[in-house]
Amino acid sequence: MQVTKITDGSNANVVSKRKPLTPDEFQSEIDYLRSEKILRTMLKMGLISEDEFDKINKLNRQIFSPLYAQLTP
Repeated sequence: MQVTKITDGSNANVVSKRKPLTPDEFQSEIDYLRSEKILRTMLKMGLISEDEFDKINKLNRQIFSPLYAQLTP
């Protein structure tokens, strides 16, 4: 493992250039997270298979277009 010491403080105040979510984007994000939680519960209870979970989750990502989904596999 390599450790790098940062001595120049110029990067300390980097501000994200990401714009705030619109109310619709925020709602879409919430809806996606809620649907994913329900799917995981169904998977855990054995109501759906892993394959079904993946297929439904893929469809949910298309429907809700969540920003969060870009971070997950």
